[in-house]
Amino acid sequence: MTEPRRPPGGGGAGGEGLGRSRGGCTTRLHVSADGRCRPLSLIVTPGQRSDCTQFEPVSEKIRVPRIGPGRPRKKPGGLTADKAYSNGPCREYLRRRGI
Repeated sequence: MTEPRRPPGGGGAGGEGLGRSRGGCTTRLHVSADGRCRPLSLIVTPGQRSDCTQFEPVSEKIRVPRIGPGRPRKKPGGLTADKAYSNGPCREYLRRRGI
């Protein structure tokens, strides 16, 4: 028996960000925000997905708007994060990007 086809662009159970746990269906929001708590990027994943696996995708989606003309900046001046992100791969990623 074959798996049912998912609609283009993800969709279906795999694209909805629903996970299963003992408590039922769960969802996790991975958000980056500026110093005034305004969101800069957002990724929705199933609840069982680890925080540190989404560090790079969330960071890559950051766009800091400029005042006036010009493209938004992709690299923040600094970063403050939860203890879950103080591991080798996350720190190496930040070093590579010069953050």
